[in-house]
Amino acid sequence: MKVVVSAPGVVKFFGEHAVVYGTGAIAASIDRRLYVTARLRNNGEVKIAAYDLSTHGVIVTLKPNGEIVVGTDYGKVIPAIAYVRKAIELTREYLGERAGVELEIKSDMPVGAGLGTSAAVSVATVFAYATITGHELEKREIAKLGHRTELTVQGAASPMDTAVATYGGLLYIKPTSSSPIIEPVRKGAELPTVIGYVKRVATTKELVAWVRKLRDKYTKLIDQIIWAIGELVERARVAIEKGELGTVGELMNINHGLLEALGVSDKRLNDMVYAARMAGAIGAKLSGAGGGGCMLALAPNKLKEVAAAIAIANGTPIITELGVEGVRVEKVEK
Repeated sequence: MKVVVSAPGVVKFFGEHAVVYGTGAIAASIDRRLYVTARLRNNGEVKIAAYDLSTHGVIVTLKPNGEIVVGTDYGKVIPAIAYVRKAIELTREYLGERAGVELEIKSDMPVGAGLGTSAAVSVATVFAYATITGHELEKREIAKLGHRTELTVQGAASPMDTAVATYGGLLYIKPTSSSPIIEPVRKGAELPTVIGYVKRVATTKELVAWVRKLRDKYTKLIDQIIWAIGELVERARVAIEKGELGTVGELMNINHGLLEALGVSDKRLNDMVYAARMAGAIGAKLSGAGGGGCMLALAPNKLKEVAAAIAIANGTPIITELGVEGVRVEKVEK
């Protein structure tokens, strides 16, 4: 028996960084997906073939006689498959299941570009293992197990990415003193988007720490920026639901300016943002923590032109649609 499950990538649409301080934020699924193919094994073992994940650590030795010996630096390989491994462990424990499985992982998304690959692989692995072993899980259970996977591997993780990868669409999230508010955001119109990405030079942890340090030094000033981001998130939610793309684009531009003021953008991101606007995007902003990674450009009727402009600005463009279906079974073969 074979089961193929897929989950979408995730982008931050509005509210990054400010959400750390209690404002709302909006994230969206994209139509690039990660695929997990699962087959049962009769020996109880779990075999993982992660073709499109960053599994650094394979060492190739060429001997003088021409023999090729392939070795493994386990210290590098094990972290790369940590999400898959932990998702299997947690799902087995949750289901009371010990069946062995062979997993093959492929992705439409570049790893490390800030497109929620870890959330997608966590959620898809949970669902694939449950499906291949004959168990039914509700989406809330998949999202919870996916979040627990990220939380265990990373040490800290918002439930936003795994929720979006599970449910799809656009989600509004706002932290509270207990559990966060997570609500769907209905699209009043399609959101044709171009993603541009460059290599990241700083981690999310480093950038969050940078903003915190800035806030400690200029508390009143930075709190006003955070408040402004929170305000525009609420307005963006209304505009998205009404299909007012012009307003959505304007708010994207304002959001980017405020993130620049926090010092989390860089020249490469800015080059892509301004190139996209010049090419006809009605709004463009960085997406995620910053320090490289991704930007988004809302570009109805100008997708090819904006993608070309991002490429000229030394970014890698991906034409996509926001708010697509979440985790799903693609194929079942008996």
